[in-house]
Amino acid sequence: MLEKQQSIIKTAILGLQHLLAMYSGDILVPLLVGGALGFNTQQMTYLVSADIFMCGIATLLQIKRTPWTGIGLPVVLGCAVEYVAPLQQIGKTLGPGYMYGGIIAAGIFIFLISGIFAKLQRFFPTLVTGSLITLVGFTLIPVAFQNIGGGDSTAKSFGAPINLLLGLVTALVIICINIWTHGFIQQISVLIGIVVGTVLAMVLGQVGFAPVSAAHWFQIPQLFYFATPKFEWSSIATMILAALTCMIESTGVYFALSEVVETDLNERDLADGYRSEGLAAILGGLFNTFPYSTFSQNVGIVQLSGIKKLKPVYYSAFFLIILGMIPKVGAIANLIPTSVLGGAMLVMFGMVGAQGIKMLTSVEMTTKNLLVIAISVGLGLGVTSQPQLFHFLPASVQTILSNGMVIGSMTAVVMNLLLNGAPRKQA
Repeated sequence: MLEKQQSIIKTAILGLQHLLAMYSGDILVPLLVGGALGFNTQQMTYLVSADIFMCGIATLLQIKRTPWTGIGLPVVLGCAVEYVAPLQQIGKTLGPGYMYGGIIAAGIFIFLISGIFAKLQRFFPTLVTGSLITLVGFTLIPVAFQNIGGGDSTAKSFGAPINLLLGLVTALVIICINIWTHGFIQQISVLIGIVVGTVLAMVLGQVGFAPVSAAHWFQIPQLFYFATPKFEWSSIATMILAALTCMIESTGVYFALSEVVETDLNERDLADGYRSEGLAAILGGLFNTFPYSTFSQNVGIVQLSGIKKLKPVYYSAFFLIILGMIPKVGAIANLIPTSVLGGAMLVMFGMVGAQGIKMLTSVEMTTKNLLVIAISVGLGLGVTSQPQLFHFLPASVQTILSNGMVIGSMTAVVMNLLLNGAPRKQA
């Protein structure tokens, strides 16, 4: 009996480790998107809580095999950073309703094309995925700097010394932990950095606890809490393109995990995994949260712990669901100053870009391949920095063309096909 209890406790701790590894990365998304849409404290508290809850639901959909869904690997799902810029763009230009409509449409699209997409992996070589990941990281760096300054670049307090100090300290803590520690502590370096930055802000009188005391102890996510989903072609197209890039990234995570747990994946396994993410996105749109995909951070947890079973991930999923029903937990996330988030984002998004560059080092740097990288990354960064370039075009067209991540990723795929030709299907 005692051994069984110890086993349960150990498994629960391993599940908590999975949760902590993805937690800081995941709460950044609702804070970024909600902040861009001007949500108030009460709305932000709900959004963070509902997002945590839906992460647990999405994780269960992925780890539990059914005839149609579930890849059955030890993965945790959350909202990927690839979705941040498209969601902010749609939400600010068209409104939250169209943002959620786009999420639902993208989820349906993922679900329907899962079987076909599982057969197309040869069209996304390292040249394309490396360019994509590089672009994702670098297009979000300006957002990090804006947050370090305080969030609102038009405010008089933007760039105040206190903001710069908090952002710098947060970034330095994360960097130092990654240099001088290993294992689990290194895995949660972003979370530790955010905690240290927030504590410093408290000491300096920059944090108030009113949102926590005002938050409820219990609340279940509701359908259409912020807005009833609305559907419009440009927002749908933008979210579908973003979803395609996340499907490419998820594929890499699937294969990385399959190597760790020593199992082979076939096309049906991939299709089941994609369908789970599609279903999770549909639920995210209905409950006014986000689309969800596989978190790459947790591959490292599986490697480090050596635990390849699904039980710890089940615990992690249930922990997420429980925490998501306690709004006070979500309110605590809202205590984090914007400049602290900016410092964390600077390191996180910079590392994403660096990871893309690392992937590209394995690519033969021929003139054609250099052109694919140069044009796709150049276009993506260009439209991100100068979205007003398209202000004479219809608003719906602007929604697509002003999204650097979408433009850059599609450019990489098309240019690779034009310059290098369609890859041969492996026997």
